[in-house]
Amino acid sequence: MNIGTLKGTDPTLLARLAQSDAAMQAAKSKLNPQKLAEIDNAANEFEGMFLSEMLSHMFETTGVDPMFGGGESEETWRGMMVDEMGKQIAKSGGLGLSDPIKAEMIKLQEAADNESGIKQRT
Repeated sequence: MNIGTLKGTDPTLLARLAQSDAAMQAAKSKLNPQKLAEIDNAANEFEGMFLSEMLSHMFETTGVDPMFGGGESEETWRGMMVDEMGKQIAKSGGLGLSDPIKAEMIKLQEAADNESGIKQRT
């Protein structure tokens, strides 16, 4: 997150964001790159699924479009189209859900690693 680009934001909120961002960077440095890639992938996939679900509810209220042929085939393939739309929206930045999800997953992973380290030492 680039906190410097958040102009006109409450200074208290900016301070909390900066603190949270620093904590996230510190936690990231403790995890191996493979685990970070897995977390990043899982968070992005989750955001894509969330967006697909939201879009599917939106498309339930619309009829088939004769421009794309309409009929049963469009109804059949619409679910796949909506899933891909959700994935593409998430890939291009999405709603910003993946960052807090990643942060929480990193915290949980760090806590699990700390817990397993304590158990191994005893």
